[in-house]
Amino acid sequence: MKKLTGLFSLAALASVAGMAQAADDLTLQLKWVTQAQFAGYYVALDKGFYEEEDLDVTIKPGGPDIAPTQVIAGGGADVTVEWMPAALSAREKGLPLVNIAQPFKSSGMMLTCLKETGVTGPADFPGRTLGVWFFGNEFPFLSWMSQLGIPTEGGADGVTVLKQGFNVDPLLQKQADCISTMTYNEYWQVIDAGITEDQLITFKYEDQGVATLEDGLYVLEEKLSDPAEVDKLTRFVRASMKGWKWAEENPEEAAMIVLDNDATGAQTEEHQIRMMTEVAKLTAGSNGALDPEDYERTVQSLLSGGSDPVISAHPGDGAWTHVISDAALN
Repeated sequence: MKKLTGLFSLAALASVAGMAQAADDLTLQLKWVTQAQFAGYYVALDKGFYEEEDLDVTIKPGGPDIAPTQVIAGGGADVTVEWMPAALSAREKGLPLVNIAQPFKSSGMMLTCLKETGVTGPADFPGRTLGVWFFGNEFPFLSWMSQLGIPTEGGADGVTVLKQGFNVDPLLQKQADCISTMTYNEYWQVIDAGITEDQLITFKYEDQGVATLEDGLYVLEEKLSDPAEVDKLTRFVRASMKGWKWAEENPEEAAMIVLDNDATGAQTEEHQIRMMTEVAKLTAGSNGALDPEDYERTVQSLLSGGSDPVISAHPGDGAWTHVISDAALN
């Protein structure tokens, strides 16, 4: 009987030890499909950086029918990657999203036009058809047009907005004079389609002074009041930034890691290496902590929408926090 009791005690101790070693689960919702835009997270997973932080991270790809803000609102993710315009718009509508880290320092968004259309600068936009992404991605564009004083309802003095799918067909098929592209993705799809760089003119939002923050990490406010969640998020941000900096220094290997995680098989080696090289330019200069000046620039850009601003009031400092990044990175 003593031997049996001893065995039960050992089993109980083993069970407790196993529970103590169980990694904390965390689900990350990406803004888009598996690609080098999110390489830092896949690198952190592949290289064991999350495991080192006692985390079991699930990365959920996005897609054209997936709204990250809706996923996190419904409890489908602990953290989501989102652009700040969409996050602040959702916050104003009642979803208490908070930026806990900002791996991307610069914006990769731009408008790409065919030179043959005669567009040489923003002054040439009136009377043109411009391709614009929606589902929250239209906010930077609408803010830009508002600052330029260009209506978006068409007409000789305004622009006709073509709701662009997540492809470059409107430019290739001459349905639009200019289309939305990212420096690391759609621009190169245009090039791969046989149009040379000399045949294009681009307008980077960064250069136009209307760039807004992209690809930040957001959580629901309630998580920040739970010490256990704060600890888990701190470990997640630390491991993620380790992944991002590794990806910056090893773009080709990072691209291969992304490809290994692409269940669709839709991505190609050449495109992902090129994308990672461009993405590294956007994450460079960020240690993961949100720069308050970048935040204010984004807010002011979104408020400057004339009669139809993206947000109607300054969201205040509650829309972001340094609590997680300070603990993770210092």
